[in-house]
Amino acid sequence: MDSEKQMIYFNPLASEKDVSGFRLEGEASVSFPNGAMRMENKLDPAEGQASNFVFWCPLHFPSDIRVTWDFRPVREPGLCMLFFAATGRQGEDLFAPHLASRTGQYEHYHSGDINALHVSYFRRRYPEERAFHTCNLRKSYGAHLVCQGADPIPDVEDAQGTYHMELTKHGAQISFAVNDLTVFRWTDDGKTYGPLLGGGKIGFRQMAPLIGEYANLSVYTLE
Repeated sequence: MDSEKQMIYFNPLASEKDVSGFRLEGEASVSFPNGAMRMENKLDPAEGQASNFVFWCPLHFPSDIRVTWDFRPVREPGLCMLFFAATGRQGEDLFAPHLASRTGQYEHYHSGDINALHVSYFRRRYPEERAFHTCNLRKSYGAHLVCQGADPIPDVEDAQGTYHMELTKHGAQISFAVNDLTVFRWTDDGKTYGPLLGGGKIGFRQMAPLIGEYANLSVYTLE
């Protein structure tokens, strides 16, 4: 999957002005205490899915991209996701006004008015996730679990600094790596789980009560 790449977007995620155009779905606190974007839930985790949220970058990115960012877990339990190739189910812009509203609840994203891919990592929300750490790739509409790999990120108490995340979508191939260690690769046949998805928006999702920090969001186009 090595391809020539050209940076088309960079955001240090270091201050409020860096995310001035981002769109929050659900309720969250976004701050920058360490020169990186810290996100945490505002609502009580006892409210279940209602306490989770998604924070979207406003730009529409092309189909073949590599997305990188730095991540640091601050508090667990919880879960992190990156949505990508996100559009309306008829190819509309993700923020088209006629699409059903989304407020961070998972069903709005996997069985609502949108198509997307998403990778979930640092999955520590439920007991089975804390006992056996994986990164999952899902394709929606439908929340189809299409690929898994072992999650190399340690728990908060053992985490050291930040972890460099890399998501690549090139044609039918998708891969995910942490600190240059490939976690999974998957080839979409364009039939089993619906047609290949093209370009779209990317967004960060967290499940309460996790606190995470993010920095240096970069997007490259691939040739």
